[in-house]
Amino acid sequence: MNTADGTQRTQRTQRGLGLPVPSLCVLCVLCVLCVPSAFAQPQAPDKQTVAQIRQLAQTGRTAEAQERLKAYDATDPLVVYLKGLAFYHADDHQHAIEALLSAMSRLEVGSLERREAVQVLGLALYGEGRLTEALPYLEATRVWAPANVELHYFLGQAYLQLDRVDAARSALAVSFGVPPDSAAAHLVTAQMLIRLNLDDAAEPELKRGLAKDARLPQANFLLGQIALFRGRLKDAADLTRAEIDINPGNAIAWSQLGDVLVRESKWQEAIAMLQRSIWINPFYSAPYILLGQAYARNGQPATAEGMLRRAIQYDPNNRAAHYMLAQLLQQMKRLDEAKAEFAIAEKLVGQPGRP
Repeated sequence: MNTADGTQRTQRTQRGLGLPVPSLCVLCVLCVLCVPSAFAQPQAPDKQTVAQIRQLAQTGRTAEAQERLKAYDATDPLVVYLKGLAFYHADDHQHAIEALLSAMSRLEVGSLERREAVQVLGLALYGEGRLTEALPYLEATRVWAPANVELHYFLGQAYLQLDRVDAARSALAVSFGVPPDSAAAHLVTAQMLIRLNLDDAAEPELKRGLAKDARLPQANFLLGQIALFRGRLKDAADLTRAEIDINPGNAIAWSQLGDVLVRESKWQEAIAMLQRSIWINPFYSAPYILLGQAYARNGQPATAEGMLRRAIQYDPNNRAAHYMLAQLLQQMKRLDEAKAEFAIAEKLVGQPGRP
């Protein structure tokens, strides 16, 4: 056998197997192609992928966003940030906070991702009631989003709950598009305080608004409402009448004045005020309930029944209306109907927002 041929044959075959022997270069290529998991490392997502996953999170497809992130390096700040974003939009504020705190300082300063991480972290902390911690992040976002109405709303709410009313007014003025030192800004701030059951802080804010504009709509009404809740009936009547002088088309103000008069047992006067309320807005249940009470006490049970049934028509889950109707039917000796209404009222006990 030719020595050269034998050597060549040896190079081409594995000893005893008769299989081709690939060169070293071919072996390297095959190893890379066949077993990539042994060598490849998870990569960071590119800009297009980041945008796509962000869109998934922001549109509520949070599970899909989290699933796509599994293909990337779990320690990469962009991946951690996107996980935090997905957690936030899934209303998992605690995990969102943990992820965003981990990622934020590693994201490029001034980048969209860094800014969004700061903003969402502030909102997540706010959602968890950690207001003092939320403020620096919300305030930082305010610097580069000076016209973002939603951000300023939450910032204003946080300030109010931390008893920083002046700062809140400045933030809420942006949300409602009014000058921060205007009567309107005082009014809006007072309304937000009342929503938070902070009436003691709302009252001076309303008075400051009226000092700047004596005909500021809604301010006297809200002061009258606070007085009514505190049992100061004369003040409540005077302030509500002042509101009606400014805006006689305010159906709720007429209803509030009727409420004061019902509490004073001035049935005929109350009926006149409450009728005006429903003439302006026939779809608001409160004046019908008060009219039912007033007509019943005025010796007109049939009319009272009609008013209470109208209240229930517009607000079927109003416990007070069902209970008062049950009492009226009981007085009218219609016991089976009364029993049915009492049962409905009992089922509605404890419903949020119901008397």
